[in-house]
Amino acid sequence: MNTIWILTKREFRSFFDSLIAYILLVLFLGISGFFTWLFGSDVFLVGQASLGAFFSIAYWTLFFFIPALTMRLLAEEIRSGTIELLLTRAITDRQIIMGKFLSTLMLILVALVFTIPYVITIASIGNLDIGAVLCGYLGLLLMSGTYISIGIWASSITRNQIVAYLISLFAGLFFHLIFDMLSSSFTGLFGQVFNFLSMRTHFDSISRGVLDSGDLIYFLSIIVLGIFLSEISLAKRNFTS
Repeated sequence: MNTIWILTKREFRSFFDSLIAYILLVLFLGISGFFTWLFGSDVFLVGQASLGAFFSIAYWTLFFFIPALTMRLLAEEIRSGTIELLLTRAITDRQIIMGKFLSTLMLILVALVFTIPYVITIASIGNLDIGAVLCGYLGLLLMSGTYISIGIWASSITRNQIVAYLISLFAGLFFHLIFDMLSSSFTGLFGQVFNFLSMRTHFDSISRGVLDSGDLIYFLSIIVLGIFLSEISLAKRNFTS
């Protein structure tokens, strides 16, 4: 566990050593703030103390931002050859993947912490449901963990960062949008299956303040699967090399 934490801190610092973390924070806060307070279904248009507008825009913003964060995590290591250097230091594939996963999730957590002024401001102008707000943030973290695991897997199967971004975005699109559309087009068993696979179904459930074990299992299952597939991909690459 100590090794994973060391790798996590190393990766987390690397985000801030470049412009990646700063660009993410500025864009995320700018876009989410604009749509939460000024445009479309903002809090003033809705006319009630709710962070629904913020959670809706963050749902889409993070979907596009996370692949940009994960595309370099393993692809760059593989391209430059530093992945082999890491593995010669008695570090397992799983430890490398977990370090990268946790560091990216920490960066998303930092971005969400910067939105706490939204909560304070809206709570000061109306009766805000704090329980629903906390669940909404939990939903964003679980969703982020899901897409981070998918992004790391995409980054583990290619040396090209752009290809990794596109693979991650394409795979995530099924959970983010396509399964939801298919659930509306089918009835019966197929409709139920697509509805369960839809990210929107589980995210909306949690963001309403309902913590259901089925929703948690859904997110955690995809996270574990993504990490497992990434580990297999690294192990296969190491074996063939």
